Amino acid sequence: MYDPTRLAALVAVAEAGSITRAAARLGYTAPALSQQLAKLEREAGAALLVRHHRGTRLTAAGELLLVRARRVLDELAQARHELSRLAGLSGGRLRVGTFMTAGTHLLPPVLSAFRRAHPEVELSVTEYVPPQAAEAVAVGEVDLALTHVYVPGEAMPPPDGVRLEPLLTEELVLVTAPGHALSAGSGRLPLAALAGQPLVSMAPANPNRREVEAALAAAGASVAVRCESPSYAVACALVSAGLGVAVVPEMVAEGAVTPLGVRRLDPPELRRRIAVAHRPDAGSPAADTLRALLRGAFARHSPAP
Repeated sequence: MYDPTRLAALVAVAEAGSITRAAARLGYTAPALSQQLAKLEREAGAALLVRHHRGTRLTAAGELLLVRARRVLDELAQARHELSRLAGLSGGRLRVGTFMTAGTHLLPPVLSAFRRAHPEVELSVTEYVPPQAAEAVAVGEVDLALTHVYVPGEAMPPPDGVRLEPLLTEELVLVTAPGHALSAGSGRLPLAALAGQPLVSMAPANPNRREVEAALAAAGASVAVRCESPSYAVACALVSAGLGVAVVPEMVAEGAVTPLGVRRLDPPELRRRIAVAHRPDAGSPAADTLRALLRGAFARHSPAP
C-alpha cells in the first residue's frame, strides 16, 4: 500500500526537477518532503531518486512508479469528484415545484443564487396549484416544492412522509381599480365596507380559497365575475379594468403589472401561509441548501407588522 501523499510528492519532484522547488509547490519544507520520499523508497524497496548538483532525477524504479502514481492520483481525484456529484452539490439534479406567485416573485433570485454557488447542479422547475405540490413531493416528481394554504381555510395534512416547513405568512389585501372610492383612505378598511361591492372571485379555480370567499360573502360582497384561471394576474387585470374588486395576497398586489388601488383590511384575519414541502428521509445537500436560501429570501420579504 502506497500513501497517496507520498505518491503526490514523487510526482511533484519529477515535475519540478528538485526537492526544493517541489517542497515550495506543495507547501512543505525541503527536509519534510525528503522524509516523505525516504518513506516512499522504503515502501517501494528501491531507490527512486538520484540527487545531483543541478537537482534531482528519477531512477528507473522511480520512473516506473511515477507512471503508476499519476494513474492512482487521477483515479482518486475522479473518485472525489464523483462523490461530490453524488452528494448533490457538484452535479446531479434538483427538481423544484412552485406555485405561480412564488415562482414569479420570490423563487427566481433564490435559484439564481443557488446556480452561482453550484453551477454543476441541473435545475428544473414545475408549476403546481396547491395542494398538488405536496403530492408531487410525496410521489417523487420533485425534490421540494413551495405550497400555500389560506386562512380561514380547511387545514389539509401533508401526505405521509412529507413535512411542511413554514416560510412566510402574508395578509390578504383589497385591490380596486385606480381611483375607486374604497382605495381613497390610508388606514385599514373594515371588512363590512365591502357590502354590495362586485367581487372578482377566484374560488372556482382555488378550492382552498373557498372559506376566504365565504368570509367576503358574509361581509356582503357579491360575486360579479368568476375568474376561472389560477392566475392572479388575470384577476388583477379584471379589477384594474373596473369589473369589480378582489382580495388577494399582499405579494400579488405588490407585483401586479396592471395599475391598482390597494387597502389593508380590518380585522387582518385573512391570510396566506407559504411553506416548503420536502421529504426529510429523502433529502440531499442540494435540497437542504436551497431550503436555507428560501428561508433567507422569505425572511427578507416578510411584511412589517
